[in-house]
Amino acid sequence: MPELPEVEALRVFLDDHLVGKEIDRVLPLAISVLKTYDPPLTALHGGTVTGVRRHGKFLDLAVGPLHLVTHLARAGWLQWKDSFPATPPRPGKGPLALRAVLTGGDGFDLTEAGTTKRLAVHLVHDPAEVPGVARLGPDPLAASFDRDAFAALLDGERRQIKGALRDQSLIAGIGNAYSDEILHVAKMSPFKPTAKLTDEEITRLHTALRTTLTDAVARSSGLAAGKLKAEKKSGMRVHGRTGQACPVCGTPSGRSPSPTPPSSTARPARPGESRWPTAGFPSCSSSRTQRVNSSSRRPDAARTSNLAIASGRSAAPPVTRSGFPSGPAEDQVATVSATPSRPTATRAHTPVSGPPVTSRPTSAPQSRAPAVTTAAIPEPRSSADHRRVCARTCA
Repeated sequence: MPELPEVEALRVFLDDHLVGKEIDRVLPLAISVLKTYDPPLTALHGGTVTGVRRHGKFLDLAVGPLHLVTHLARAGWLQWKDSFPATPPRPGKGPLALRAVLTGGDGFDLTEAGTTKRLAVHLVHDPAEVPGVARLGPDPLAASFDRDAFAALLDGERRQIKGALRDQSLIAGIGNAYSDEILHVAKMSPFKPTAKLTDEEITRLHTALRTTLTDAVARSSGLAAGKLKAEKKSGMRVHGRTGQACPVCGTPSGRSPSPTPPSSTARPARPGESRWPTAGFPSCSSSRTQRVNSSSRRPDAARTSNLAIASGRSAAPPVTRSGFPSGPAEDQVATVSATPSRPTATRAHTPVSGPPVTSRPTSAPQSRAPAVTTAAIPEPRSSADHRRVCARTCA
């Protein structure tokens, strides 16, 4: 993205090539480039360029009472042309976004590479009518931008210093690349909070900011518009130079590691585990396994027998892990006996090995009991079905 030094160099270049010349025509060639409709671009035809100014990263061409304000965004650029083909270009084809032709045949093209179109052109009566210009902070190259003014801007900020430098409403014109360069010269971490800057660090940062931007503008001064990109890249010390030697200490440059949140200090998750910290918390898989095992765990034999004796029923047969009673299917029968007041049920079961288990006779008088009937229990399909069958036949 063109930042303050490149836009300032474009301003100087256009001031030498446009001021005092008459505009023949302005052609918008991308539907997304023009952000205003009143006044129309045809109002510039026949007008004379009276000046070129810069507002942060915005270029401002004054044509009589109107201002053609351009923001090049991330992938936009200005290309100067000494002549143009007689055939007008087809709109929407290629990176061409807008063409301005002077009466002498020369002029410039605004282009934008890539599929994301953010290049913006505004035709207004006052640059302050552009929302991006209206919210800009002070210019860091202005004479009034001294150390005290810089300290007053940082006072009350509660964020990292790199984000503060890139905020256009705080300081106009600094982007990602030159914020890296400034912090490298100041020997300061980009993650350092602005609220913790000392007076000495604020002074050092202000000096690095002014020196870095002034040197970059001096390197770009006098260059043609087509050579500014290469000059910016060659002048970078650390930005875009990962793995290359630092010009100061000679060590390979690299990305600064982002602050590690406390919750991510746990060991990396193994395959199948959750990526969330598991210290002190059971994993979801282990909790689910415990619930399944507890539901199918064989009950205590002594406790089951005591409950059965107390209720007048025989002990329940042992249950396997799958939830089915053990033993042959023909042994899984229930003997039902009941009294007029309270029916009871007993079950006889022959285990796989050992003597058969006999049921304890009920306490009801045998003379009053009806005939004993025997009914086969349907084979349950699951442990839940088995419990429902038992509830119906043993009630």
